[in-house]
Amino acid sequence: MADQPTWRDFLPLDDEALFAQCEFDRFRASGPGGQKRNVTESAVRLRHGPSGLAAVATESRSQHENRARALRRLRTTLALTLRSPVALEAYAPPNKLAEALTSGFGRRDKRFLPAIAALFDLLAAVEWRVSDAARRLKVSTAALGRLLEREGVVLKAANERRVALGMRPLKARKTTRR
Repeated sequence: MADQPTWRDFLPLDDEALFAQCEFDRFRASGPGGQKRNVTESAVRLRHGPSGLAAVATESRSQHENRARALRRLRTTLALTLRSPVALEAYAPPNKLAEALTSGFGRRDKRFLPAIAALFDLLAAVEWRVSDAARRLKVSTAALGRLLEREGVVLKAANERRVALGMRPLKARKTTRR
């Protein structure tokens, strides 16, 4: 049996190399956008062959913009879905994950998705128990929760895994603005 692909196989690729691994479909999308919305095939669907995952973008009337959005969504899906095994006995947090916890960089930073993917690898290894993952990362559970909450799609993906295991979903903390 062949090894399952992991996020490590795909996230380091540049956009053109990742796009080359995809089937590319154009189609007409419905919804807001005025008279020209349904005239051109500007919506984009990417199907990633090696992983079987897909991403769609329909927001723009520009096929070029939708292709870029679909590639970003595909990268996010790869990071949140494909796991890389973690040996808990000798676990040391990767630098990118430690940086994400301490520096607070966000989704626009190229280090964010690999950090989240590494965090999901650890969470999967500890059966999605946030307190166990926080202990191995030597951070508070609250700090780890803040990292998961930074992007709604990340919190949603973590909660889907937790609920599938019969655990309660994590709650998003309300923030107050000053």
